[in-house]
Amino acid sequence: MGQLFGVYGVSGFGREVMPMARIMMNKDDRIVFIDDNPEQACVNDMDVLNFQQFMNIKLETKNVCISIANSKIRRDIYDNLERNGVHHWSVFSQNSICMDNVDIGENSILAPFVSLTSNIKIGKSFHANLYSYVAHDCVIGDFVTFAPSVKCNGNVHIGDNSYVGTGVIIKQGRPGKPLHIGNNVTISAGAFVTKNIPDGMTVFGNPAVELNRQNIRKLRG
Repeated sequence: MGQLFGVYGVSGFGREVMPMARIMMNKDDRIVFIDDNPEQACVNDMDVLNFQQFMNIKLETKNVCISIANSKIRRDIYDNLERNGVHHWSVFSQNSICMDNVDIGENSILAPFVSLTSNIKIGKSFHANLYSYVAHDCVIGDFVTFAPSVKCNGNVHIGDNSYVGTGVIIKQGRPGKPLHIGNNVTISAGAFVTKNIPDGMTVFGNPAVELNRQNIRKLRG
């Protein structure tokens, strides 16, 4: 008898993750979407179940990958899976690349054309979307999200629950003096990060600066 697998989230990213996930299945396995409030019973020829329906299926081994970008929601779902004895499952595209000495936590997603180079440590439930990379000697916390085409260069440390927007470039740090991005940071799309970012800050622009009223007024002239 096979195992039961679920991709949690049927939004755009979930629908991108599902084709990668299906490739990983054995012939006796079953895979479904999970959604808290399903609006359809079937999406892209795949069943959509709520969590209780998923748990009610009579297969002993259940595995779930969470495909939701919001780090707080992702963390809550992660904890609920643990309370219910569901195994955490990572989905990696067949053409994603992990080179030497890469340690990545459970329930992570590497989309197509993602590269993780060497000597990298990444926490649990990391999302790296299309064409993103993480270069050498980086440390990334739990529940971090990279939108498409993020360029995280070497010797960068990123804290938990941070979101890095589409096309962001993070300047390389130095050995023994990495560039630090704090916990709960949001980096807006297209930003160029050249210096440390404290916990909880939202930044934008080139070079990246704090998103506050003064900087917004400057933009508006």
